[in-house]
Amino acid sequence: MLSFIKTHIITISCLLASCALLGQNLIKNPSFDYLRVCPKELGNFDRDIETWSTPTKGTTDYFHSCSSYMGVPKNYNGNQAAKFGKGYAGLYMVAPGDYREYIQAEISEPLIVGETYRFSFYISLAEKADFMIKDFGVLFSEKPINVNTRKMLSRLHLARIQKNALNYTEINNAAYYNSTKDWTLVSMEWLATGKEKYVTLGNFRSNARTRKKKLGRNMRQGAYYYLDMVSLEQITDTPSIVLDGDREGYELDKTHVFQNVLFDFDRFKLLEEAHQDLKDIYAYLDADLSLQITINGYTDNIGSEEYNLALSTKRARAVANHLIGLGLSKGRIQWKGYGGKNPIKENNTEAGRQQNRRVEFIISQQTEE
Repeated sequence: MLSFIKTHIITISCLLASCALLGQNLIKNPSFDYLRVCPKELGNFDRDIETWSTPTKGTTDYFHSCSSYMGVPKNYNGNQAAKFGKGYAGLYMVAPGDYREYIQAEISEPLIVGETYRFSFYISLAEKADFMIKDFGVLFSEKPINVNTRKMLSRLHLARIQKNALNYTEINNAAYYNSTKDWTLVSMEWLATGKEKYVTLGNFRSNARTRKKKLGRNMRQGAYYYLDMVSLEQITDTPSIVLDGDREGYELDKTHVFQNVLFDFDRFKLLEEAHQDLKDIYAYLDADLSLQITINGYTDNIGSEEYNLALSTKRARAVANHLIGLGLSKGRIQWKGYGGKNPIKENNTEAGRQQNRRVEFIISQQTEE
């Protein structure tokens, strides 16, 4: 499941409705203006530009007004003025053989857990591209990504990465990004886990799974986009946050959400951050032997229904097994996975999908035999 990999669950209570205010941009060199050397050839993005890198062997391009072949506005792939400053990136989102290119930026300061951020960038389809797409993948990571592949960063690639907190999402659009003249703003909201130190942008789907459309010409057989002004800014006017754990007791027969039950990408092993929450729940149950608990696992709607159901069940079982390991009787606990059913927020935004990826619990009186 390509989804939010390390989940920090909270319940959000909106007290005031007002326009969001944005903080400073946390992406260094966001408009690709600052360079090491003037680009003179294809595929030198990570060598020619400052602060940026490429997470794979894909040869991402860098364009700057100082150059002729890799110039701005005119270059080998078309003609496009920069949206901001004097430079921009160029990368294949679709290419034969699932070849892919990505860009990776270091975030200038740690994100604040539970705070909402807006991630955005501008894109323009190259004139010589012969496909257009609808979706872009965004991968936040605790450490830089470095994978020895020229193809797309697949679920298998990410699953093999050890000791690195990965958080993946997609920006989905109803229409294709098809403008070769204008720059189009693409944006999403992100609820921070506090582990985000790098961000990688590109297409993480295979050619077969990519929502693409042919433009009726047959030149480079790919979807090639220019990209400018990447931004990550805190939304300072966020709703207040109420954590379910901040209370002396739990109302019976009511659904509560675990605060820190976290999982790595595509896995169901509990992380260290979850242990204190579960110790607190166990102590609460151990103090009153008349109580029982039900664990319910959920995912967002990204991925197949069958896969999400299996993953949510494994995660709910992992929580249950941990409580049993602490000493809770098996007869006092039940668990079940529901996949993407019963969303608590709309799945058409990342902020909504994040809240839908959750593990809930219900405490109730044991029924007499």
